[in-house]
Amino acid sequence: MQDLDLIHAIKLDDKNAFEVLFQKYYTNLVNYILVYTQHKPTAEDIVQQVFINIWVKRSELNVTKSVKGYLYTVAHRAYIDFYRSTKRRDAFFDELKEKALRDAIKENKHIVKQRIRKLQQIVETLPPKCKEILELNKLHGLKYQEIAEKLQISVKTVESQMRIAYQRIREGFDNDSTVLVFITDLFT
Repeated sequence: MQDLDLIHAIKLDDKNAFEVLFQKYYTNLVNYILVYTQHKPTAEDIVQQVFINIWVKRSELNVTKSVKGYLYTVAHRAYIDFYRSTKRRDAFFDELKEKALRDAIKENKHIVKQRIRKLQQIVETLPPKCKEILELNKLHGLKYQEIAEKLQISVKTVESQMRIAYQRIREGFDNDSTVLVFITDLFT
């Protein structure tokens, strides 16, 4: 049976003709959509939906030339629809995540204020030269070389003093794993 004959039979509710069309094109259409999705189960879902739609709308089928071309066009459009809906869904979930993060930050403002106070207390207890180097780096944005030139000391001394500052800060926060991220965000 020719492809156009299959379409005509499907329009007349012939399930066997539909099965023949499905068997003839399913694997090739899945492989075609797989090029776009890079995910076989997704490609299979899209192609299955194409065939479901063909069966559901069989009375409206209007294929007069190439059935193969028609199927590939419909499959490609189904992929585009899937891609657009996935992007909308992902954008929606990204927006929800962002809102949840903003809400968490708002709810935790008192925790942030406590951390800032604690950080200030720790910085105040640093040796004067160590404190000055930390402030020049984090508050004024100077690089280690610039600090060394400004204070007329070696870069190794700057590195050593920064190491001492970070170690005291970490100890002061009792190994809070988020403290370095917090400090970096605070000083930038």
